[in-house]
Amino acid sequence: MNKQSLIGHLSCLIAYAIFGFNIIVCKDLTGGGLISPLTIFCLRSIGAGGLFWFISRFMPKEKVERGDYIKIFAASMLGFFTCQYTFLMGIPHITPMDCSILSAISPIYTMIIAAMVLKEPITLQKAGGVAISFAGITYLIVSKVSMGGAAETTPFGILMLILNTLSFSMYLGIFKPLIGKYSVVTFMKWIFLFAFTVSFPFSCKEIATLDWHTIPSIQLAELAYLIICATFITYFLIPVGQKNIRPTLVSMYSYVQPIIAIAISISIGMEILTWQKLLAATMVFGGVVIVSYSKSRIK
Repeated sequence: MNKQSLIGHLSCLIAYAIFGFNIIVCKDLTGGGLISPLTIFCLRSIGAGGLFWFISRFMPKEKVERGDYIKIFAASMLGFFTCQYTFLMGIPHITPMDCSILSAISPIYTMIIAAMVLKEPITLQKAGGVAISFAGITYLIVSKVSMGGAAETTPFGILMLILNTLSFSMYLGIFKPLIGKYSVVTFMKWIFLFAFTVSFPFSCKEIATLDWHTIPSIQLAELAYLIICATFITYFLIPVGQKNIRPTLVSMYSYVQPIIAIAISISIGMEILTWQKLLAATMVFGGVVIVSYSKSRIK
């Protein structure tokens, strides 16, 4: 493994480890209902975007081609706005463990997108892996409803997390060439500026009237973690990974996320590991492994 590949792998490992903790943090933060998901998203855009713009003042000036602004806007809407807003909408309606299981199908989405964009053939092995993972997700949904578990995990929560994973996988697969064209700081400062521009008109009233003194200190700390660690640091590291390793390898690091989230949620008593969840997770991970080890033309 050369130096560039090592940097790419380490960047993705750290980023997805942070995402694993973020599942627990966002579950608690959004569960209080003191700040709406859209306002939380806007605060992320302001905080992380401000940090990227501040850092850019100390870096060599980099000009963005006029035709690329619309592409960066599309990347912002797909890889940040849609991805993170659906996550914040869905996390109050799903358990950390179920959220982690759903996040594990990201490599499959990335493989399918690679087939569409890069003309990567879908083999029988890949199709079989997708079918197994889909069966696992279906079983998770059916078992939740039939067992009366909708109070914790609802179909709405599952739908939002599927959209979250799908949108981020599309971002990884479609915008790799654009991401590699500019420095991480230049690319991300525009990503967050566009996200802020879209979200601020809908959340400015709540931000202006929000009584920060009524928010518990623990939730303020969680918000700070969300902005600094789970937004600024992760969205700095993931483009570094994208520049140095294949999109499918980047998405494979989503395996780190459920391991951390499940371990934390069980250790703090947030939920209990049942045989139904274990079976669903086995089916999802099994399907992903089958897809991931299928032959590919992408090097």
